[in-house]
Amino acid sequence: MLSELRQTKPFSLPEEELYLSLLRTSDLLGRGFGALLKERGISPPQYNVLRILRGAGEPGLPCGEIASRMVTRDPDVTRLLDRLEQRALISRGRTPGDRRVVSTRITEDGLALLNELDPLARDIHVRQLGFLSTSEKRVLLDQLARVRDQLEIGMIAVDRVSESEG
Repeated sequence: MLSELRQTKPFSLPEEELYLSLLRTSDLLGRGFGALLKERGISPPQYNVLRILRGAGEPGLPCGEIASRMVTRDPDVTRLLDRLEQRALISRGRTPGDRRVVSTRITEDGLALLNELDPLARDIHVRQLGFLSTSEKRVLLDQLARVRDQLEIGMIAVDRVSESEG
């Protein structure tokens, strides 16, 4: 990692090196996939929304539920949805059961775009990570899940402290 960053001094903590290594790896993985999406005129968060809505099916989801399911946080999901709606990849409307709730659904054009991207995305993922054995992938997935679990516990604790100060 030191040589990749052209750093001459050692890291002060192994945790610092691990953190930077995760960021660097995420960036490299995201570049390849981001280039594919850019060719199709959508961003990674927009792609994430389309996949969420495909999984939700016909009923669709309200904005807040979409936001809670996203892989990465986006501070302005409404604007993200506006852009997708302008391209006719999603539609929004009031739900018949509760007119106060606006539900977002993927359109036929959105489904077509995902169907086009699915095999290309799988190919990129295999090219990027296919060199790892099945057991190596399982170990890496397990370790990353442990890290996320601990971070989410910490986030809850931080949120509670912030709420009590406010």
